[in-house]
Amino acid sequence: MINQLISLSLKNRYIVLLIAAALFAWGIYAIRENPIDAIPDLSENQVIVFAEWQGRSPQIMEDQVTYPLVSNLQGIPKVKAIRATSMFGMSFVYIVFDDKADVYWARSRVLERLNYAQRLIPQGVTPTLGPDGTGVGHILWYTLDAKGMDLGEQRALQDWYVKLGLQTVPGVSEVASFGGFEKQYQVTIDPHKLNYYNIPLSQVLKAVKSNNNDVGGRKFEMNGTGYIVRGLGYIKTLSDVESIPVGVINTIPVKIKDIATVQMGGDERLGIFDQNGNGETVGGIVVMRYGENADKVIHAVKDKMANIQKGLPPGVSFNIAYDRSELIESSIDSVKHTLIEEMITVSIIVILFLLSFKSALSIIIQIPITIATSFILLNAFGISSNIMSLTGIALAIGVIVDNGIVMVENSHRNLSLAQQKEKS
Repeated sequence: MINQLISLSLKNRYIVLLIAAALFAWGIYAIRENPIDAIPDLSENQVIVFAEWQGRSPQIMEDQVTYPLVSNLQGIPKVKAIRATSMFGMSFVYIVFDDKADVYWARSRVLERLNYAQRLIPQGVTPTLGPDGTGVGHILWYTLDAKGMDLGEQRALQDWYVKLGLQTVPGVSEVASFGGFEKQYQVTIDPHKLNYYNIPLSQVLKAVKSNNNDVGGRKFEMNGTGYIVRGLGYIKTLSDVESIPVGVINTIPVKIKDIATVQMGGDERLGIFDQNGNGETVGGIVVMRYGENADKVIHAVKDKMANIQKGLPPGVSFNIAYDRSELIESSIDSVKHTLIEEMITVSIIVILFLLSFKSALSIIIQIPITIATSFILLNAFGISSNIMSLTGIALAIGVIVDNGIVMVENSHRNLSLAQQKEKS
């Protein structure tokens, strides 16, 4: 069969050359489309479910949230294992799927089960899916360089402007904010005044909640004109909170300011973020979506940052704390230089070994075609261009030319023997 294949190729050499050129062109296209990263993503194919119930101990979280979720998530197709962690006020469930399972199919199946499990956990606890990223999805960290702006204003700028803009970049799964204070209205109640006016705490909570809302009315017509009546009740300033009535004493309303002090402050936090010992700062972590091109997403995020910069207050700018694109480009360039050096070295050795440039050319031409074709297979199996995959190609260059050297040398020997027979 091999003899027939060789004979067919020799008789149809132009078709063979055309096929080789087509494979090379396809390989060049595959090289451009292949995702680029510094290291291979070896993380498990998993879906994370997160639930929060503030103020509850780990044991209560385990009994009332984690266990019902784990027990009802069992039985999903293609699941290898389910792991869970319960901590103070939080519950994490990790559903590990088979490697061949599509990540978005897995997320949809988990979401179906969560709709059923919702009725088994306490009211007010809403389990949610984690981002569709992996453990190596943290591709860029940045901080806001905002001298003279307090940490609460910086966090508000990050949460309500910068974060929302960066999340629109294709390939970004999530932008996680860190540092600073999350601004909130804080009502500090005086228990002595509460007892003096004989107002229960639950009544105060209900009054604050019900007064921070818009209400709808009805439509009526007057003099041929239609009017829509509605009540505007959302809190906008501290005085709005202070003016909320919580009770009545002798026809005189008791307001929040009579029993408490109201201030704008930051939410409680479990830690701070410091950069280079220069003090606290605010920033975000850009998480890449599963299977995306890391280098392409990072450059798209930087372009988006340039657009967002135009809308930032004067004196506020971005400071890149961690950028994986530098590692990606350095590692890929290093391997590329190694590939080129190996190709040149192998080509020189082949020419010196065969002492025939034409014969060596038929062998050397295999190297770029084979390398380009290998990227077609990398794309087919979802493997990115990283240190491991490119190093494997570099190690295989010597093997690529071995068969060509053997075949060409054997052809030279047979031709030499045939010529000697003709002379004799």
